[in-house]
Amino acid sequence: MEKKYYITTAIDYANAAPHVGHALEKVQADVLARYHRQKGFETFYLTGTDEHGVKVFRKAKEAGKEPQAFTDEIVEGFKALKEAFNLSWDEFIRTTDREKHWPGVEMIWKKLVENGDIYKKNYQGLYCVGCEKFVTEKDLVDGKCRDHQKEPEVVEEENYFFRLSKYSKEIESRIRNNELRIIPETRANEVLALIGEGLEDVSFSRPAKDLPWGVPVPGDESQTMYVWCDALTNYISAIGYGRNENWKKWWPADAQVIGKDILRFHAAIWPGMLLSAGLSLPKKLLVHGFVSIDGVKMSKSVGNVIDPIELVKKYGTDAVRYYFLKEIPSHEDGDFSVANLERVYNGELANGLGNFSSRVLGLASKFGKLEVDFSEVETLVNEKIEATKKQVDEKIHAFRLHEAVSAINELISLGDKYVNDHEVWKDTENKKKEILNLVAILDNVAGLLLPFLPETSEKISKSINWINKNTLEVVRGAGLFPRLA
Repeated sequence: MEKKYYITTAIDYANAAPHVGHALEKVQADVLARYHRQKGFETFYLTGTDEHGVKVFRKAKEAGKEPQAFTDEIVEGFKALKEAFNLSWDEFIRTTDREKHWPGVEMIWKKLVENGDIYKKNYQGLYCVGCEKFVTEKDLVDGKCRDHQKEPEVVEEENYFFRLSKYSKEIESRIRNNELRIIPETRANEVLALIGEGLEDVSFSRPAKDLPWGVPVPGDESQTMYVWCDALTNYISAIGYGRNENWKKWWPADAQVIGKDILRFHAAIWPGMLLSAGLSLPKKLLVHGFVSIDGVKMSKSVGNVIDPIELVKKYGTDAVRYYFLKEIPSHEDGDFSVANLERVYNGELANGLGNFSSRVLGLASKFGKLEVDFSEVETLVNEKIEATKKQVDEKIHAFRLHEAVSAINELISLGDKYVNDHEVWKDTENKKKEILNLVAILDNVAGLLLPFLPETSEKISKSINWINKNTLEVVRGAGLFPRLA
């Protein structure tokens, strides 16, 4: 298969309901999946939930529930993002799925063992439950985890370890050669600096007496597989690894979308596992930043965690998608505020795209059927359309989705200016050629918006009804974005 595109997101930790950061990542990946489908690629989009580990086990106990029942409830909230945000994922993998996921995890563990890369030793260290990892003193600030603001636990136990150090040079080489491309480059440099300090072997199991919730180590049920070995394998288990040969059709992943907080695991541990198992590395890691709320870091203790599904209920799917994609830089930190969402909604969606679409469709609908010869489209208009297409393609491939949306907005602005400059609302019956130019702009705006605002794109396209390649009929259609009061 020549044109395939396999994209994954991080699988979300099933210890609490989804927040806007989870929705942002899924929407970013959805744009890339829809874009490649539009370009004719056979596309597979994977997401899911990471349900094992100490953190989930303790949360379930606090809630007075069995871990499986606890995660079953949490997972429904993540699955609900699909309909709310009009997401086009093809598979939702759960690490508690014994039929789809566990065979792949068990197979990769055995491959690492066969390659001599799993060994057992006694270990004493500092363990951060929030991060689900062992940390060192240099990772801490005033003795606490910088992300979770809690002191790590002192743990002494016998674990299985993975020889990550063995693959340090090879991983570095693959990143420097762009065989494993990390976008943005600042994140690649961050990983290379980490590798430069020397990658250490990592704990790959915990005693089952301390962590009974997880995948047992093959051949040693006294140990439970460590969450990262279990979780990372989802990217291949979901497509058949350990069960059938289907994974060979899709792997390697063309893009893996992740947050900056889990970059180390995806750019060091995951490549190390793949190299040990004799598997290809993913082609790209696309790394996004964090979302703050009104300039403040999201936190349950602060009480500023926003339910993304409630946002959609109030403002609509495409309005919230638009904000995430336009206002939050794709690979930097960004901020969300309701006030800014409402400003953007009225200013750019209601007054911008919505108003332009309404004007063009209203004017063109007066003609009934239009005989179309796009060779008559003015050179300036045609050049801007083609330049915008090229720019949007480039920005999407560079994972600068916010800049791609801005480029589409420039085309809309050109259309608005064209309406005003030619005063097409005057003497409309004699301005068929000018209206044809505007229909050409709007028709291309709809096509460019398809990966970003699929519902809006479809509404516009339905109003521009192509009877055949030379004839179209335009209907006014419903308004796209009614102004907020």
